[in-house]
Parts: sequence; C-alpha cells; structure tokens
Amino acid sequence: MDLGFTVTAFVTLFVIIDPVGMAPVFVALTSGMDSGHRRAVALRAVGIGALLLTLFGLFGEAVLGFVGITMPAFRIAGGVLLFLTALDMLFDRRTQRRQDQSAPAEDPSVFPLATPLIAGPGAIATMILLVGQAGGEWQSVAMVHGVMLVVLMATLTLFLAAPLIERALGDTGVNVVTRLLGMLLAALSVQFVLDGLRAVGVVSAPA
Repeated sequence: MDLGFTVTAFVTLFVIIDPVGMAPVFVALTSGMDSGHRRAVALRAVGIGALLLTLFGLFGEAVLGFVGITMPAFRIAGGVLLFLTALDMLFDRRTQRRQDQSAPAEDPSVFPLATPLIAGPGAIATMILLVGQAGGEWQSVAMVHGVMLVVLMATLTLFLAAPLIERALGDTGVNVVTRLLGMLLAALSVQFVLDGLRAVGVVSAPA
C-alpha cells in the first residue's frame, strides 16, 4: 500500500472536513446544553456523517457511471470544487457561512452538523475521488474509509473538547490554522485537476 497515497488521503479529508474549524461552530450550535446532551449531539452528528461518507465512498462511482460521468471528469470537477473551498478558507468566507448556519437549534446533529458541515459536497466529492484513485483494490478502498474514520474520530474528540480548544486558540489561532489548511487544500485541489487531465491525455505524465 502506497504510504504517500495514505498521507494524501488523510491530509485531504482532514482539510476538507476541518475538525479544528468546526469546533467553534459546534460550541455555538450547542450553547446552553448540558454536557450529556452535548455529548449525544456530537456522537450522533459524527455517526451520521460517517454513514453518509461511507455510502458515497462505496457506491458514489457506480452512481456516476449510471448517469454517464467518467472519473476523470469528476476528478477535474472535484478539484475545482476543492479549490473554491480553499479560496473560502483563505479569505475567511467559509467561517462566515458556518456562522450564518450556527443559529442555536434544538437538535443540530443532523442539520447542519452531519450535513452539510461534516458530510458536505466537498467531503463527498473527496471520498469518491480517493476511492477512484484506489483503482478498485479493496485494501486501498478500505484504507480510504479507515482514514475517513480516523478524521471523524478527531472531529468527535475536538467536538467534545471544543470549549477548551476555543479558549486556547482564540479567534486569531483559529484564523491562522484555517488559512494554513486552505493553502494546503489549494495545492491538493490543483493536483486532482492535473490527475484528471492526465487521465484523458491532456497533460503528460511527469518525467
């Protein structure tokens, strides 16, 4: 199994799901709840997000084939989508949208936590792209899903520790981390586009 692919899968999913950036949003969505209720919301949100991402990871490519979309085309489109997400992170538009969605709700576990914040369009597209890159090898497909679960476990941990992390980082720390992850995501998204173009012969393979 390619260690580089494993690292790429982890970094891409970590940046897209962005557990650090979602921690303050989780605090806002669960403000006023007792610790038991907040823990239940966190577990339910992460569980539903994991189920959605697993379904799209396993069957997303079959759905694309059914509607006549090739993997190179989806890889290019997914790369563009990830690049737009990176721009949002770099210019802080993503945080603003999350704050707009963070009005306190009675049970925010399904919406907006599980979707679109955890299993949003970017995360779904990334799962399909990574599974497509695995080339049908079950070990690599299982690795992608294992990495996704690791990222979601990190998300759950940060949800449960969100108040402490928010106080430790402060607004400035969260902004710095978000922009660094945005730069990394921009580079990864360009790589997805190049891979798609290479698959259709527009770009030659590197020497």
